[in-house]
Amino acid sequence: MTDQLGALTTIFTEFYYWVTVVLMFLIHVGFCMYEVGASRYKHHQHTLMKNTMLIPLVTVTWFLFGWWIYWAFPTGPGLAPSIMNESTALITDDSAFSATWYTATSELMAVNLGDHISGVFWAAFLLFSWTAASIVSGAIIERITTFAFGILAIAIGSVFWTIDAAWGWHFDGWMLKLLGYHDAYASGVIHAIAGGFALGVLMVLGPRIGKFSSSGEPRNIGPRNPWLVTIGLFLIYTGFWGFYAACNIPIFDLGPEYGMEGISYWTATNIYVTPTTLSGITFNFLMSLSGGLLAGYWIAKGDPFWTYSSGLAGIICASAGNDLYHPIQAMIIGMIGVVISYKLHYWVERKFKIDDAVGAVAVHGYAGFIGLVICGFVLNGYPSSGYSVGAMWDGTTYATINPLGQFLGALIMFVVLGLIPGYVIAKVLHGMGKLRIPREVEVAGLDYEMMETAKSEEKAVASATR
Repeated sequence: MTDQLGALTTIFTEFYYWVTVVLMFLIHVGFCMYEVGASRYKHHQHTLMKNTMLIPLVTVTWFLFGWWIYWAFPTGPGLAPSIMNESTALITDDSAFSATWYTATSELMAVNLGDHISGVFWAAFLLFSWTAASIVSGAIIERITTFAFGILAIAIGSVFWTIDAAWGWHFDGWMLKLLGYHDAYASGVIHAIAGGFALGVLMVLGPRIGKFSSSGEPRNIGPRNPWLVTIGLFLIYTGFWGFYAACNIPIFDLGPEYGMEGISYWTATNIYVTPTTLSGITFNFLMSLSGGLLAGYWIAKGDPFWTYSSGLAGIICASAGNDLYHPIQAMIIGMIGVVISYKLHYWVERKFKIDDAVGAVAVHGYAGFIGLVICGFVLNGYPSSGYSVGAMWDGTTYATINPLGQFLGALIMFVVLGLIPGYVIAKVLHGMGKLRIPREVEVAGLDYEMMETAKSEEKAVASATR
């Protein structure tokens, strides 16, 4: 980098994404605390361990193939022509965002001093992958085997959410072009798909022992440590700041993109290269959080667990359009999402005997789905992407945001890439006898099983060394 202004812009962008990764790490800490607080004491160590082990499992698989999926399949099965070519300046020999990044011929052990972006951008997306896997983790606590959770974490964290990100979050994604899909801060791309995936797994996994009475009435198995639940959710709120920031491009010259040749207009954009500002999303983040908390406190009659969770649901519901909403719209949308999600959670629980231990399907899945649908109506006619203004593909502009496109997008996220794969993989694991822990282990506690296994291994080692 020889140009000082260019170097400053590059290094600022590098540091910007690095900070978002640090903040998003708090989301994972929050999920650990949240799940331990919600689980019973006899399952605490196992709950923490599976959340810990998803980090290396998803990180390594994301490095090996997840990141490649994002760049390789934005146009889906040939549904829309690509704009990723030299004429759009989106692909260059040294592009940090190019799919050819994987096939670089640099030395294996070398640090590429010319690369200031790909590592931190890769890490930001990796933390999204952890989030998707953690959402599933909370719903299935106290009865899943470690092996099964590892497989499920890799599937949602490094495969299925990556496909939906390629289709609906990538600037070249076919869902933007054909459906007018808009999901700036991942109501669907991470949350609806993970909630749907968790629901598919729960349909096969079954409820915890004692969750339903002999007559089928659900029993409340409340959090065992409300302090940890509170700390966990506040850490998730904090990490969500980094999540929002990571969904932005911090500094971008919109002049050429919007047809203003010879004119520079520098601003932040969302992931679709549509202008936005950190100031604007700060308004909307806090207003949707507040709307969710208020609605949760009211609908749950002051129940602390649902009140805290509803703050998160409010943010998630408004996230699809929080780059463009007015703050009052963000608050109202967050409130609507919470009320509907809360009602749906208990209806599904009673009707289908689904035991979602922490309400993850409701808070993430239902709220995300609802947020996508609402976005289609509130932002009807707005550009789905910055490229729908200044760039053309095959002689046609991108579709604008619309209700039908958002509804179809919500179905793709929640059902096609979420619920169906979750159900199928869980069925396969169940058929192998690898999905659920034995009844006696569930009664005694997964931590007891871990201790007994450790003792058996110690005895075997002692016998072998005699």
